[in-house]
Amino acid sequence: MNDPGLDGPISQDAKDIEKQKLDEHAEAEEDEQAFLQPSRWWFASTAFPLIAGTFGPMASAFSICALVVHWRVQIPPGGVEEHGIYVDDPPWLIAVNSVQLAIALISNLFLLLNMARRVRFSIAQPITIIGWYLSSFTLIGLTACAAGPLKLEPSSEYAFTQAYYYALFSAALYFIVATLMLVTALGALRGHYDKEFQLTMSQRTLMLQTISFLVYLLAGASVYAHIESWQYLDAVYWANFTLLTIGIGDYSPTTHLGRSLLFPFAIGGIIILGLVIGSIRSLVLERGKEKMGSRMVEKHRRVLLKRLHKKGKGQVLEPIKDDKASISRSSTQEELTEKDRREQEFKLMRKVQKVAGRNRKWMSLLISGSVWMLLWFAGAAIFQQCEYGQKWSYFGSLYFAYTSLLTIGYGDFYPQSNSGKPFFVFWSLLAIPSLTILISNMGDTIVKGIRDLTLWVGNFTVLPGEEGIKATIKKTFNKATGGRVFVEDIEESPPGILGESKAEGKEESHPRKDDPESTAQRVLKEKEGPEQEQARRRGHPQDADVDRLPKSRRHYHVMLIKEIAKVVKHLNSAPPREYTYDEWAWFLKLIGEDEADAETHRKPLRKPKPDGEGLGATTTRAEDNFQSNKKKIKWSWLGNRSPLMGNKEEAEWVLERLTRKLDRELDEMHKEELEEKQNRNRGVSEDREGSSGGSS
Repeated sequence: MNDPGLDGPISQDAKDIEKQKLDEHAEAEEDEQAFLQPSRWWFASTAFPLIAGTFGPMASAFSICALVVHWRVQIPPGGVEEHGIYVDDPPWLIAVNSVQLAIALISNLFLLLNMARRVRFSIAQPITIIGWYLSSFTLIGLTACAAGPLKLEPSSEYAFTQAYYYALFSAALYFIVATLMLVTALGALRGHYDKEFQLTMSQRTLMLQTISFLVYLLAGASVYAHIESWQYLDAVYWANFTLLTIGIGDYSPTTHLGRSLLFPFAIGGIIILGLVIGSIRSLVLERGKEKMGSRMVEKHRRVLLKRLHKKGKGQVLEPIKDDKASISRSSTQEELTEKDRREQEFKLMRKVQKVAGRNRKWMSLLISGSVWMLLWFAGAAIFQQCEYGQKWSYFGSLYFAYTSLLTIGYGDFYPQSNSGKPFFVFWSLLAIPSLTILISNMGDTIVKGIRDLTLWVGNFTVLPGEEGIKATIKKTFNKATGGRVFVEDIEESPPGILGESKAEGKEESHPRKDDPESTAQRVLKEKEGPEQEQARRRGHPQDADVDRLPKSRRHYHVMLIKEIAKVVKHLNSAPPREYTYDEWAWFLKLIGEDEADAETHRKPLRKPKPDGEGLGATTTRAEDNFQSNKKKIKWSWLGNRSPLMGNKEEAEWVLERLTRKLDRELDEMHKEELEEKQNRNRGVSEDREGSSGGSS
């Protein structure tokens, strides 16, 4: 009768807490699988849709160029194909070409709606793939007919127009992007990833930005073709090298209106192009860097574990439990505690990250440089063949391609043939973004090396550093010899197991994690006195009170809030903040992990295998694992479940865990308060019933 009705809210809160814990396990498993998944499935789920979203609209733009102009031209006596007389195409060829263009535009529309999450993956992808394949095969058939049964003789008096070559490029692009999307669909059907694109919001807008740029280019070409009395495809060629800031100069506006309109046309196109290139850089430099970095860290981790086992040092990777003998250091007989052993693991993992990060930067430079060189040399060879009428040498073609790639555009060489101009449009649209990516990758390697060299030279001349010339020389020799000379003068991280840096026993003895001191520590110093002040001296392994948490639950919540506020400031650090081992030990302590306790530690596996068929299977495994035994996941700093193995920045990882911990603590406190209130109300109800029974 007096039941407050709290059973429902309490049970719901309990379910919410259990679900939150389950989600944490599922996300941990998903982070693990991200490192174990082969790179090819990342390409299929992320890179391929973006490539299709970029080149699908380009293929349709080329298809429009192939439709608006006749495919054959008659060369006048003593003239060139550029100024030939158009020959009418058969009506059926124009009709079929129009139908395939409509099909291709519908395919592009469904891909765009799928990326915008307006149409389901299972509906959009079959339409997109089939439509692009139909357009490709149709254009292949039409161009084959034009080169065969419809070919006019004698061949010396007839030639193909630019529209014919645009049709060839369009057919090839349709086939390529359809095949890429077919691979993406097959990967989703086989369960390697979800049936939706794994794209960020900026990457989802790449296709829309590409469409905007191409519409802007084609519309501007139409306007200038009318104003300057140019052929439409010549105007497309002019608009292309204008918006790409190449400025070859063989075409330029001569009317007052054309020159006046150039001001808004050029700046508008350059802005749109900048947005497209920015999105492409987001794909290659952000997502590609993360995936390549993840795989390289995983490979170097496996190599390191293999080396340790081969050298007979694998025992240091075994957790030290209470019933096991401690491991001795390699250089002394001093015994290692579990926390010491974990610190060794942590420093080895830092070394793996450093080597993998350096290799990733140079690998990215090698790949982008190879693509740029391929466009340069292969493009020059094709230009030489296209401009055989001008008798271009290969060196002349290299010269033209180089000045065009760097957007110098002298104008002493320029394509004049009907095949050279369409290829220049296609080639330049590929080359300019690739150059942008190459320059970005050079900034992390060559440019950084030149900058460091400049600063190093400055330390000996007019810009001496704070450490002085002597310290600079010692640092240089120490780095060049891998830390084997001037060891006593150079402060570096301890050597860990492999012993390639500072000698054992030279480690810092002062508490690093108190520098700078967290706000939470200051709060607790004021509230809890000397005992907690001693517990917060977290840097001494010999201290029995190390990393002690507050006894008061409310003070613990205050500490979580203050530490969260501190970590938030690290999110925008450049370069990203990397925490020391002591800081990591403290954060893990806050979320319930004890680095000195081997209960949640395990020996790292050299070749862990993904569970299930793909990422979609991890949630089920996490759910089964959590519901069956509710044990904490065991992990190692050198294992695939290590926080250092994730794609997230360390500050982001720590912030998420601290926030979840605080949220869970508050939920549990709320649940306890509800239960206490329910019990109190029940007691009052029983007292009332007892008093009413006694009075009767």
